[in-house]
Amino acid sequence: MWTIPKPNYRTGLCDEGEIAVNIGGVRLVLFEDVLNRYPESRLAELVNCSTQNYELISSLCDDFDPGRKEFYFDRDPDSFKCIIDVYYFDEIHIKSGICPICFLKEMEFWKIDQSALDECCKSYLSEKEEELKEIANKVKVILEDLEVDQCITRIQRCQRFLWKLLEKPGSSLPARIIAIASFLFILISAVVMCMGTIPELQVTDSEGKLVEHPTLEAIETVCMLWFTAEYVLRLASSPNKLRFALSIMNIIDFMTIMPFYVVLSLTYLGTTSMMELVNVQQAVQALRIMRIARIFKLARHSAGLQTLTYALKRSLKELGLLLMYMGVGIFVFSALAYTMEQSHPETLFRSIPQSFWWAIITMTTVGYGDIYPKTTLGKCNAAVSFLCGVIAIALPIHPIINNFVIFYNKQKVLETAAKHEVELMELKSGRQARRKSRN
Repeated sequence: MWTIPKPNYRTGLCDEGEIAVNIGGVRLVLFEDVLNRYPESRLAELVNCSTQNYELISSLCDDFDPGRKEFYFDRDPDSFKCIIDVYYFDEIHIKSGICPICFLKEMEFWKIDQSALDECCKSYLSEKEEELKEIANKVKVILEDLEVDQCITRIQRCQRFLWKLLEKPGSSLPARIIAIASFLFILISAVVMCMGTIPELQVTDSEGKLVEHPTLEAIETVCMLWFTAEYVLRLASSPNKLRFALSIMNIIDFMTIMPFYVVLSLTYLGTTSMMELVNVQQAVQALRIMRIARIFKLARHSAGLQTLTYALKRSLKELGLLLMYMGVGIFVFSALAYTMEQSHPETLFRSIPQSFWWAIITMTTVGYGDIYPKTTLGKCNAAVSFLCGVIAIALPIHPIINNFVIFYNKQKVLETAAKHEVELMELKSGRQARRKSRN
């Protein structure tokens, strides 16, 4: 069976049908037949060009020794050891410790197409490219914060200043104070909403109904005025208002503000007969309940909550598996429980759909005890069901936690890399300015 000869690291002259390449001090002897398997590559062009054509050879390599038939390249030898595999195995793997972006430049230099990369390396490369895009976006944001353009109008300068003040807590001390104040208003509003439901703190209106205490309503009004002013100012200073309005966090902000003004208009602008309608009263209660959405506003001020959200997005597959396991288990064990409990005269399992509730609280180890088996087989089925529930819940937990840790560490690394990139850009611009001043 014919095998492809491997590259040789021997010294001395080359035999017929061989060429020697010196990559950053590492000498390899390669076979011309092997290199011609990729005729458009740089090495194949060197093989097929005449040794007398020094102009063409000098354009393909850094130096050439015609006596030893050796070509010199001032390139990375470790990357070349990976690239040379394409001639022997028709695929390339990026070894650990090699920058994938630099490796792409090496492949471009040696005129090897990116399709030669193995699938695992392509996915790794795409991940690194996404990280570079994220770093570029972070650098862009940092530069926008540091940029001072004297050509813009006064209105645009005020708009940019207001945007940084409300959206960039780390840009200045006033911006940090506003972010803390907004965070406190969210907490106060959530506490007031909860305290307003305590019967001891409620008062009786003219119709004898319990309503929120006027003091709590006043605090709620102050909080809503703060949220409204914050939202309007952020919208007015936003550079892209459509993107701002369609953002998920801004939609949540709008949902927390809108119920207050709808209830206010129905209460004070509507007629008494209209407010007495049952449907209107139910709508008002539903709008009041929507105030709980304001707790999600905390995510705008918490990097940890944002990281948790992104980690859950990346763990949708694991969460889907968890729901699938639980769904199958609930269906199976509820059907078994219904069948096994039919022999007992005082059975609590009236139907399989009704047994779903028992299966859910059993597999999640909650166990309210409102529905429970009374037969021996039913109890055995219950024991197996909560054991399977514990296993089903525990299996995807580690990947989800791992995704959270990876994403959190990745964000910290990207932020540090973006800051270093900005510092390097400032150093380069400073050097160029000094050179121009010397000239």
